[in-house]
Amino acid sequence: MQALKNKIIEEGNVLSNSVLKVDSFLNHQIDAELMQQVGEEFSERFKDAGITKILTLESSGIAPSVMTSLKLGVPTVFARKRKSLTLIDNLYTAKVHSFTKQETNEISISQKFITAEDTVLIIDDFLANGQAALGLMDIVEQAGASLAGFGIVIEKGFQTGGKELRERGIRVESLAIIESLENEKVTFKEEK
Repeated sequence: MQALKNKIIEEGNVLSNSVLKVDSFLNHQIDAELMQQVGEEFSERFKDAGITKILTLESSGIAPSVMTSLKLGVPTVFARKRKSLTLIDNLYTAKVHSFTKQETNEISISQKFITAEDTVLIIDDFLANGQAALGLMDIVEQAGASLAGFGIVIEKGFQTGGKELRERGIRVESLAIIESLENEKVTFKEEK
């Protein structure tokens, strides 16, 4: 998606060979127009998949998920990273290790929001080592729901997450795949 790639080049900040900071439009401040385009792109790619729910992880996956939900006409459910007083019973839970934050969280959603009748599209801001993806996939499996695939805003193609999901036969649609962050420069994987 060229608009996303342009934004990454213009506003992304390469912090190391493995970390890209995009807080000016995705992870802290949100560019609503760009997220609307992201939602339109995901909805176009998954329009024939029979999606009934979109699942994401708080908080950076919420904006692209909601925009996709608007286009597909389905709800977004987001997994919480911390327990709350109102989210205590009948939960699906999974452990997720964050590469960026170097911490492990137990994510959870209420069982009433995803059921065996659902076809779920998982959307996330980044795909790196795939830990968040595996945790969210675990929740879909616990619910007995069908997994339509993953919609990823930015994939770090030089890390293993995307490759591992694709080797399992899971559909992964990434809007920008980064091949390298070496020498403080973003290089994108060429589209086929």
